[in-house]
Formats: sequence, C-alpha cells, structure tokens
Amino acid sequence: MKYVGLDLGSKTLGIAISDELGFLARAVETYRFEEDDYKSAIEYILHFCEKEKVKAIVLGLPKHMNGDQGIRAQISLDFKQEIENKTDIKVFLEDERLTTKIVDKTMISGNVRRKDRKQKKDEMAAVVILQSFLDKRRF
Repeated sequence: MKYVGLDLGSKTLGIAISDELGFLARAVETYRFEEDDYKSAIEYILHFCEKEKVKAIVLGLPKHMNGDQGIRAQISLDFKQEIENKTDIKVFLEDERLTTKIVDKTMISGNVRRKDRKQKKDEMAAVVILQSFLDKRRF
C-alpha cells in the first residue's frame, strides 16, 4: 500500500511518496499554487493519488511548540476534511513540529546550496512527515 506525505503551506504543497511496502519515503515534488488556493491543491493531490494508486495520505499538522493548534493547524484540518469529502482515501495527521529544522540541518550537513535548499525544503519536509508516520506504524 502506497502512502503520500504532504507538507501544506499557504502557497506550496510538498509531496512525498512511500514505496509499495510502506517502508521508505522519498521526495516527489513541490506543487505551487496561488496563495490560499487550497482547492487547486486538493484537486492536484487527488489526481496524483489516483495516478499513483495511493490508498492513504499523511498530512502534516502544524502545532505550536506547546502543543496548541493555531490557524495553520485549522487550515490543515479543513484540507483533510475536504479530501475525505471528495474521495475514499484516508487522511492521517502527523505532528510536523520541527520538520523544517530537521530538513534544514540535514541539507546543510549534506552541503546542499542555499538556493537548492529553498526549492526542496517543502518536499523534504513531506518526506520527514511521511517517514515519521511509516516508522511509527512499523514499530
């Protein structure tokens, strides 16, 4: 069963996908859309999931460091609900606190240029979100 990992921003959607066995996540792309145009992001990801035969989505849930959920978390919850209203694909939420920091540290330690880090950070954050979810399911 393939899973898709998503890192939702106000203008970007980082996308990662698992292997067939659900062990490893890999980066796919960063989908860019008009600011707050979540409908186009939903249509894009639904088409992607159909093409890739995905059965479940793992969506990052942004929380404040104290665990509270703010506006960005509510947008993710609404995004999840819209996807589930339009399809039978199950959407799981995964805490995404510190994913950007993990991605930045990893790419810096890998000597990735600043320009490349900026272009790839959303899809790499999706990889971290998805891999975290996959690891929890295995153990």
